[in-house]
Amino acid sequence: MSEHASRLRPWLLAALLAVVFVPALRAAVPNQDAVPAYAEEQTILQREKDLPEPGLGSVASGRRHVDRHYLVPFGRNDAEQDLILQRGGNTWRTLRNGPISTTSAVILALTVLVLLAFWRLVGPARVDEPETGRRIERFNGWQRLVHWATAISFLALAITGLIVMFGKKALLPWMGHELFSWIAIASKYIHNIFGPVFILCSLVMFVTFVHHNFFNRGDWVWMKRGGGMVKHEHVPAGYFNAGEKLWFWGGVVLLGLVMSATGLILDFTNLRFTRYLLQWANYLHVTGATFYIAAALGHIYLGTLGTPGAYTAMRRGTVDESWARAHHYEWYEQLRRRGRLPSTGDVQ
Repeated sequence: MSEHASRLRPWLLAALLAVVFVPALRAAVPNQDAVPAYAEEQTILQREKDLPEPGLGSVASGRRHVDRHYLVPFGRNDAEQDLILQRGGNTWRTLRNGPISTTSAVILALTVLVLLAFWRLVGPARVDEPETGRRIERFNGWQRLVHWATAISFLALAITGLIVMFGKKALLPWMGHELFSWIAIASKYIHNIFGPVFILCSLVMFVTFVHHNFFNRGDWVWMKRGGGMVKHEHVPAGYFNAGEKLWFWGGVVLLGLVMSATGLILDFTNLRFTRYLLQWANYLHVTGATFYIAAALGHIYLGTLGTPGAYTAMRRGTVDESWARAHHYEWYEQLRRRGRLPSTGDVQ
C-alpha cells in the first residue's frame, strides 16, 4: 500500500462509520415519524368551540394557551398551568427529534471528519527552527485558571447535552434501560448545574482576554492567507492570531450569549415561561450548541495536534522562544523591543 493510501485509510474508515452511524442519531422516541395528529387538532378546536382555527393574522389568535404563534407576556400564563393539549408541542417534538437532531449529528460528524482529514493530509503547523531552551511566559496563572475552568464546564455541558439529545438512540440500545436511566438523570442534573457555572466562567474569560482580541490590519492578512496552515507558512500575528480572535468573538461571545440566554430559560422553567417560548429556546439552544461544539472541536484541534506547543503553553504557561517567533512574531517583537525576552535559561 502506498504512503498516500495509508494516510487516507483512517479517515475513509471514519467516513464509512459516519454514513452508517449518523442516520441512527435521530433523537426521536419510537414514534419519531409521527406528525401533529388530526384527532389532537380536533380536540383543541372542540375545546375552544371555534371552527376553523384562526390563523396568526387573526385577532382571535390572541388566545394565550392554544395558539402556538402567540407569545404570552412574562408572568401572565396562568391559563397554561392546567393545559393538557398544545398544538405547538407536537410540532416541536417532530422538528426537534427529526430534522434538527439529524442535521446536528451530520454537522458534528462532518466536523470530526474534516479535522481528521486535514490532520492526515496537511499535518500540523510545526516550528522550523530548533528550540532555544529559553522560555517566554505566554499565559499567567490567572489566565490559565480561567481558561481551564471554562473549558471543563464546557466539556461537561457538551457531553451531557449530547447524551440528553442522542442517548435514546446511541446509548440505550446497547446499555439497557436501567443503566441508561441513571446516566440520563445524572446528565440532566450535571447539565443544569454546570450551565450557570459556564456562564459565570465565560463572563470572567471575556473580561480577562478581551483586550487581546481586537482586530487590526495584520489580522486581515492572516485570514487571506488562511494562517499559512495549508502551505505551512508562519504568517505574522500578535498575541492572538485572527483565527483565535474569530473563535473568541464568534464562539465565546456570540454563541456564548445564545447558549446562556436560552439555557437559563430552559433551566428555570418555574419562572412561568410559556411553552411557545420554551420551544423556541430549545430550537436555538440545540442549534447554538451544535455550532459551538463544532467550533470548539476546531479550537481543540488547533490547540493540540494542529499546533504542537500550544497545549503546553496553556498548561504550563510558557513557550519556547522559537515557537513564539514562528507563530506570534508580532507579539515576540513587542517583547523584544520592551526588553522582556529571557537572556538565558528557562522562565517558568
